[in-house]
Amino acid sequence: MKVKFLGQNCFLFTYKGKNILSDPFYNYQIEQSQFDITAQKIDYVLITHAHGDHIADVKEVLQHHPEASVIGQPEICGYFGHPNSIDINLGGSAKIEDLKISMVPASHTSSFPDGTYGGEPCGYIFRFSGKNIYMAGDTGVMADMEMFPKLFGNIDLAILPVGSHYTMCARKASFAAAELLKTKRVIGCHFDTFPPIKINHEDAHQLFSDRNIEFSLPQLGEDFEI
Repeated sequence: MKVKFLGQNCFLFTYKGKNILSDPFYNYQIEQSQFDITAQKIDYVLITHAHGDHIADVKEVLQHHPEASVIGQPEICGYFGHPNSIDINLGGSAKIEDLKISMVPASHTSSFPDGTYGGEPCGYIFRFSGKNIYMAGDTGVMADMEMFPKLFGNIDLAILPVGSHYTMCARKASFAAAELLKTKRVIGCHFDTFPPIKINHEDAHQLFSDRNIEFSLPQLGEDFEI
């Protein structure tokens, strides 16, 4: 699987020719990522919750890729009213060939910019080819995280928010990674986008290094291979 970071919790996941765009928010700072929504096919739009910095570009994605399917909570799928929707809820999963995407809890809030209720926030676990990727979405540390490796198996990669203020900080995320998720690799997200979530990169790297965890703070547009 290839993963491209596009800002906040917006990632482009590519697996066996399918493109999955999470929490579309690519237009913010697009001059750095150089991401062109028209340059590739989007097959699925995966949404963790309804806050503006996670759904701002959903309508544009669907304008350019009307055949794409929206995956998210019933409230979110209902809000966008897209004819191709896969509405799942906590504990449920969506299947894309041999890739299984399971919805798991997140400790956060969720409402659309107009105040409409967005359902319960969530994260997702991608299960494929004997690997597991945990994309936490916006969350604080929560005891549920300890169950994920027991329930799904070894977490090969965790994508965790580290910006503090609205989510975990790097210290709490490193604790969650080491003590609860038992993962050895973390990609940070939800940092530096706005002044309240500006972080000290050196301190963040040191916190994960102290726990022997491989840690990345990606540049906009940076690619990873899982």
